[in-house]
Amino acid sequence: MLDFSLPDELIASRPTAEREEARLLLVDRTQPPGEVGHSTICKLDEHIPPGALVIVNDTRVVAARLLGRKLATGGQVELLLLRKLKSSEGGLVEHWLARGRASKPIRQGAELAFGENGEIKAHVVQCAGDAMLEVVLSSPRGVAVEKLIGIHGHIPLPPYMKRADDASDRERYQTVFARTPGAIAAPTAGLHFSNQLVEKLQSRGVKMTSITLHVGLGTFKPVTALDLDDHPMHEEEYFVSDEVSEAIDDARRRKVPVIAVGTTVVRALETAADPSRPGRVTASSGETRVLIQPGYRFRVVDALITNFHLPQSTLLALVCAFAGGRRTLAAYRAAITSSYRFYSYGDAMMVFG
Repeated sequence: MLDFSLPDELIASRPTAEREEARLLLVDRTQPPGEVGHSTICKLDEHIPPGALVIVNDTRVVAARLLGRKLATGGQVELLLLRKLKSSEGGLVEHWLARGRASKPIRQGAELAFGENGEIKAHVVQCAGDAMLEVVLSSPRGVAVEKLIGIHGHIPLPPYMKRADDASDRERYQTVFARTPGAIAAPTAGLHFSNQLVEKLQSRGVKMTSITLHVGLGTFKPVTALDLDDHPMHEEEYFVSDEVSEAIDDARRRKVPVIAVGTTVVRALETAADPSRPGRVTASSGETRVLIQPGYRFRVVDALITNFHLPQSTLLALVCAFAGGRRTLAAYRAAITSSYRFYSYGDAMMVFG
């Protein structure tokens, strides 16, 4: 059910010239599978009712890909920083969970250096399976490690783009809502929003607020289990504020839809759903491993704006759960027939009704 065939030329490796130039496939859940509409993001104000509540993800992608060398041998090494565990000495030392890659295994106790002149030093504290490492990053020159990562790190573009990041990705692989550093991948539906589009929506009475969910490595992990219940979900850190809870309460009182921009927003809101107050959330934070698949009963989200996702992915499973499996795959076929662009820098789909 989670499979489809996609021509390589429809995988977007670059964004559109302007954020809101992306195309928008319209899927109404009250219509039969295969019935779709075609629009563009710049006309999104025509498809969102005045007064609706739109919720975005304000996570910020960290320049989490570090390229360097082993000090002992000079061999090349790459670290993908996954989660900051703690910071000390005024930010001059940081402990991170990371994934390492080198021609030979990275051993416990290894000393690594990153930056043109070794501006970041790394000590491997612990090694685990699947190339997972705990590393201590330090700054020999007294500059905060966080700042050095921003200078010397690379934007961790998804592997299917098949290219190295460049200067333009530092802006275009961030949403205009990005405030809170912590993600290793962008919440891609939000990439289509420009400040001008936000102003246009708000001028029509659309309300907007944000949650935080730091997208982790699990977003790229394909489903290999025969039963989705057996798929191991990676934990992702989330935060749903009192402001969000109050905004949803207000939307329910006004009887307007709650629209999630992206699957990450869906996961955060559904994690925070208040079991004693249908349709509402409780302000909360922590780590979520919620796996949303067909058969799931949505408690908070009424409509969804999302990009087109990889086959055999939990993100596609979530969209199938929201729109229906047959309707989702029919919409994907229609998008392919109409040469929509897929994945992170691709076009979008709005599911409503």
